[in-house]
Amino acid sequence: MTISAGIGIPNYPFAGADDFWAWVDVCDDARVNSLWQSDRIIGSDPFLECLSVMAALAGRTKHVKFGMNVASLGLRDPVLTAKACATIDVLSNGRLLPAFGIGSARSRDYVATGTDTRGRGRRMNEGLEIISRLWTESSVSFEGEYYRLEDAAISPQPVQSPLPLWVGGSAPAAVERTARWGTGWQAGLETPEEVAPVIDAIKQALPRHERHIDEDHYGAGFGFRFGSVDEPVCRKNDELLAKRLGKDPERLRAIGGADEILALLHDFHEAGVHKFILRPLAADSADLMRQTERLLDEVLPAVKALN
Repeated sequence: MTISAGIGIPNYPFAGADDFWAWVDVCDDARVNSLWQSDRIIGSDPFLECLSVMAALAGRTKHVKFGMNVASLGLRDPVLTAKACATIDVLSNGRLLPAFGIGSARSRDYVATGTDTRGRGRRMNEGLEIISRLWTESSVSFEGEYYRLEDAAISPQPVQSPLPLWVGGSAPAAVERTARWGTGWQAGLETPEEVAPVIDAIKQALPRHERHIDEDHYGAGFGFRFGSVDEPVCRKNDELLAKRLGKDPERLRAIGGADEILALLHDFHEAGVHKFILRPLAADSADLMRQTERLLDEVLPAVKALN
């Protein structure tokens, strides 16, 4: 079992593309384990479309793996998604980490794309089966409530065999999806105390599907900042989390120094988490770069030493 930490960006805090690529180059040169892009389509805050970012990272980077945290499969056609992911994996020589969730029924993305929220769970179930089969089988026939395929195939198939398929969500239905199709599980905005029972539930569900997930394929993420909780960027983050989730954000982020970040990481690890996505809380491009460089220097070597 291994413990690893990648870096995630929930939005697009960069002044422009040059700043984004400078940050990516620093992460790639430092051999960061992975980079992660959140998924959102509609909103006034700047967000990049996550699959487009995956394709761009495939061309720019040489070492780092990359994934979406998590892409809403309730909004995406599974055949096109399977083809896009396979293409990106091929062109990156096997560095894509696909991760899918259902997406919130309250998301404006559903309304804006004309997608009905009713039945989105069943759509996702069918989509996960289609995607996983297209990545591995030479001919796929499928007849469901929402999708139908007859002797379908994609080529080239992913370089990774099997291509990782991480599933997000903590509801009972998400637990079953993970146990049935996932090669890993990724937590959302949840505390260590909330993550632990979900991991246990997935492990209990796996035998029903005669499947196994490696112990080090359970993941979680949290925001971090080298600084003070009184800084405007921290206050804004806490206010947004409290409003969105209706709970104290203290166990959802680590603010202070390396000790505080490693302490929260330790608590997640005690809950069964081995893969981490650490999200810098930053005000702008320069601030994000400073936070990332401190993470590279002060935290990630300590994480590596845990193995």
